[in-house]
Amino acid sequence: MSSRLNLANTIAKEVMAEFLGTAVLMVFGIGSVAQFVLSEGQTGSTDQVRWSWGLGVTFGVYVAGGISGGHLNPAVTLTLCLFKRVSWVKLLPYWLGQYLGSFVASCLVYLVYYDAFGEFKGGNHTLETASIFSTYPQDYLSVGNGLGDQIFGTAVLMLLVMAISDQNNMAPSKGYVPLLVGLVVVAIGMTFSHNCGYAINPARDLSPRIFTMLAGWGTKVFSVNNYRWFWIPVLGPYIGAVVGGGVYEFCIGLRLPCCGKDDLGEDQNDVAPSPINSEKASGEKGGEHRNQASITTLSNEQISSKEFTRF
Repeated sequence: MSSRLNLANTIAKEVMAEFLGTAVLMVFGIGSVAQFVLSEGQTGSTDQVRWSWGLGVTFGVYVAGGISGGHLNPAVTLTLCLFKRVSWVKLLPYWLGQYLGSFVASCLVYLVYYDAFGEFKGGNHTLETASIFSTYPQDYLSVGNGLGDQIFGTAVLMLLVMAISDQNNMAPSKGYVPLLVGLVVVAIGMTFSHNCGYAINPARDLSPRIFTMLAGWGTKVFSVNNYRWFWIPVLGPYIGAVVGGGVYEFCIGLRLPCCGKDDLGEDQNDVAPSPINSEKASGEKGGEHRNQASITTLSNEQISSKEFTRF
């Protein structure tokens, strides 16, 4: 009974950390797009938006990393569970914190810019302003290309996050990990945002889309392209993260020298503690633990209006 209560208390703390960390990420990301769009490009630039998403990731991981690992991304949590970095018991609670954090951040940004939304083009709830919160595709983008875009972008993210946080590889010191993960997101935004933005995070896209539906934009935020878009930045990142994690493990992770025994049968007793927060598996003995840091996130900016969508 006592062990169950301790587990529940631990998970509750970690869920709160994921909630707050994801909210921090989303406030900076969505806020930067809101400033750019609502000022019609007079305040900010597309490059500033990309940097804001990256910094949001960095700050969010700094906030949550010491408690939960700072995933901030449901696709990352799923992948870490699949590769035994995180207990499956934590999957749904982490998802809850991440999706709720993104939703609350959407509410906060809307309230901060409430008057600006009312002033912008008569206060009409158009897809141009809806794209402040979620991603929308270019007119030319097919379903297959859009799905491939999200799978590829998230695979790159996950591969690099696992490389950066792997203590058996050339992992940086603890304090630099959030900064480097943020730079990964900036780099993805600089190179793969033109098609449909770079959501690469289901919580980053779905929660704000639900918010816009409830806040006055209606079901058109889901019916874009005859309902053939909204599910792509949700499903694609889940697939992409697993692919990226698998590629890293097969090509690099399983071939690195290690010390000690981990969940995959690798020796890791003498490895230094994880940069942010490794998963401490239940039933571990002698203080053994996984040293693959469970951190990452993802972000995206994409402004669907014709004036602002050419990145």
